[in-house]
Amino acid sequence: MNRKNVIRTLTAIAVVLLLGWSFFYFSDDTRSYKPVDTSVAMAQIKGGNVKSAQIDDREQQVRLTLKGASSGTDGSDKIITKYPTGYAVPLFDALTSKDAQVSTVVNQGNFLGSLLIYVLPLLLLVGLFMMFSRMQGGARMGFGFGKSRAKQLSKDMPKTTFADVAGADEAVEELYEIKDFLQNPSRYQALGAKIPKGVLLYGPPGTGKTLLARAVAGEAGVPFFTISGSDFVEMFVGVGASRVRDLFEQAKQNSPCIIFVDEIDAVGRQRGAGLGGGHDEREQTLNQLLVEMDGFGDRA
Repeated sequence: MNRKNVIRTLTAIAVVLLLGWSFFYFSDDTRSYKPVDTSVAMAQIKGGNVKSAQIDDREQQVRLTLKGASSGTDGSDKIITKYPTGYAVPLFDALTSKDAQVSTVVNQGNFLGSLLIYVLPLLLLVGLFMMFSRMQGGARMGFGFGKSRAKQLSKDMPKTTFADVAGADEAVEELYEIKDFLQNPSRYQALGAKIPKGVLLYGPPGTGKTLLARAVAGEAGVPFFTISGSDFVEMFVGVGASRVRDLFEQAKQNSPCIIFVDEIDAVGRQRGAGLGGGHDEREQTLNQLLVEMDGFGDRA
């Protein structure tokens, strides 16, 4: 997520917050009343300076319209104050004893306001979560932990051929059969031959293992999926096995193709050697890899 999108998202959040604040501000009908202490309001009531009053027992507040402004109200003839719980009846009696017009408010609450109070923070949290998820690696990180991270190269992408590989004639000869099978499968199937489930290339770094794999893809002219063994394993349990399943599902949709797992020793080690025993994440990933290569499923 680039900086422009971050600014755009933050601007949208700020606009939503501003609209919510404006709604509550302009829907407040007490803005014309001056807040005062309870003692000031009681002094105005006892002095008979109250023309009319409105008691809101739900909010525990009373609005007073005075007969005339006084120094105690800073020159305002409309004041509002809070009163203690259970004081509504004594307050009503005090007002009626001074011949003030008294009304009560039965406030059931504003449905839209109540909805915004609960829904708006939730929407903001979801928006922030999605924004930071995209910043940490896109939607795949936020909601697609189990998606494969393999890069797919089309059949025209790898331009490497066996002619580019030097010093590995025996390996080239073995891999040539796989390349020929991918190009002419019917000839081998007529003889009852089956393509190997996989080829293990091992050796010191720099001996051309990756180059050989690219050469097979370039010669065969089929889609080529490449991924590192470390891309399967995460801190979340089950992610590695899920990524293996997703990778082979993509491969089946693009068959015939080649899957190249670089540095497979990140997951392909002796089973039962992990700290978690049979529940180790690497072991689950390896088991799923073996199932996909030689399981009961079709077109594996």
